[in-house]
Amino acid sequence: MRLGPRPAALGLLLLCAAAASAGDAEELHYPQGEHRSDYDREALLGGQEEVDEYVKLSPEEQHKRLKSIIKKIDLDSDGFLTESELSSWIQMSFKHYAMQEAKQQFVEYDKNSDGSVSWHEYNIQMYDRVIDFDENAALDDAEEESFRQLHLKDKKRFEKANQDAGPGLNLEEFIAFEHPEEVDYMTEFVIQEALEEHDKNGDGFVSLEEFLGDYRRDPTNEDPEWILVEKDRFLNDYDKDTDGRLDPQELLSWVVPNNQGIAQEEALHLIDEMDLNSDRKLSEAEILENQDLFLTSEATDYGRQLHDEYFYHDEL
Repeated sequence: MRLGPRPAALGLLLLCAAAASAGDAEELHYPQGEHRSDYDREALLGGQEEVDEYVKLSPEEQHKRLKSIIKKIDLDSDGFLTESELSSWIQMSFKHYAMQEAKQQFVEYDKNSDGSVSWHEYNIQMYDRVIDFDENAALDDAEEESFRQLHLKDKKRFEKANQDAGPGLNLEEFIAFEHPEEVDYMTEFVIQEALEEHDKNGDGFVSLEEFLGDYRRDPTNEDPEWILVEKDRFLNDYDKDTDGRLDPQELLSWVVPNNQGIAQEEALHLIDEMDLNSDRKLSEAEILENQDLFLTSEATDYGRQLHDEYFYHDEL
């Protein structure tokens, strides 16, 4: 099964894993379709540090910050949150935290604090040593060869992100390296890398068979559940023109997590659950009536935004 995690998965593969992680979280949240209320609390509070911080907030302060967030989501200031406004806010939240994480990583990787992350520093941070594989010599050990291929792909992405051809990546380039889905000049590279990995016959497309990888159907048995799920994703989520193959743009929607789709789903879920008068939008009163639900959703990043002035501060 190719779609499972591989040892030492790097960079872009982490993006692919994000979509799978979302599925895992959904299973934990709704095991066998039953809602786990304690999962909401875990998602909201996180580790002990977050628990301590949350406890420090009085109900009045929680209320105040939440009302400020609601006001910011309401782009047209009409007093209601629509599906579009909620979706846009959630997508902005995704991007904000991705950028914050990349900025934090940049400081950790930049060992000599010169404002640039070199390939040497990247290797030291990732592996505690500099790794240098021969690009043209395959290794006999299958696991080591797999790692060599992943490492070389990572190096190619590092070089592509380095726009100024300097000795390392500045912050903007490092963000492009860590989150190529957020940077336009990396799009073609992401597509080409995916084609190199999956387009086995070199026709510029990815067929269903190539999408499923090394799976070989046993005609005497039914397909396993994961194959049925992957086939459904291929046919209904990615192959938009229904021609039985993924073109480069369709391929991009597979290899890069679709935050827009996730955000829209969550926006619809919130409206379905919290819209008390069935007008398909949320008033401040409806949200405050269901405050716990709103604080255990992606609209507030499971309550995280109540501790981040970027989201609740009136002047921002």
